[in-house]
Amino acid sequence: MAGRSTGLPTQKQVIELLAGEFLRAGYEIEDVLIDARTRPPRITVIADGDNPLDLQTVAELSRSASALLDGLDSDDAYTLEVTSPGVERPLTTEKHFRRAHARLVDAELADGTTVTGRLGPVADGAVDLVVRDRHDWAVRRIPLTEIVKAVVQVEFSPPKPRELELAGASGREAGA
Repeated sequence: MAGRSTGLPTQKQVIELLAGEFLRAGYEIEDVLIDARTRPPRITVIADGDNPLDLQTVAELSRSASALLDGLDSDDAYTLEVTSPGVERPLTTEKHFRRAHARLVDAELADGTTVTGRLGPVADGAVDLVVRDRHDWAVRRIPLTEIVKAVVQVEFSPPKPRELELAGASGREAGA
């Protein structure tokens, strides 16, 4: 993290300055990374929301964030990056599971087993996971407290319509 000696804002300052603007756009700031070792220094704002962060929204948030950050009392140059958490981020909160609705995940369970399935609705502290059951699909309700680790998987082919139906999603929601 950058400190005062760099002339760059702190993580806390960036979050306080930008949080309202991001919330108005429907996104929360999940993290801010400041790397003063690069030239120019880099400020990375990681945001997530119920709707995917598309390129147009990234551009709009970047312009707003840049204008707000430029208003700070600093002449130091920096590179601003607005991005989403990416698929490598583990799902750790109910909000993460809800936002990953209809995505394919690998989930490691408390009993040591791993299950792969498509995320369905999240309610009452549990998630519906659409899993393969021989030659068909089945919905398995898993309490979030039983999930030790869950990570979204990159898909190279579209999901099956029945799988999406059971997950309570359309092809557009799942990125098909």
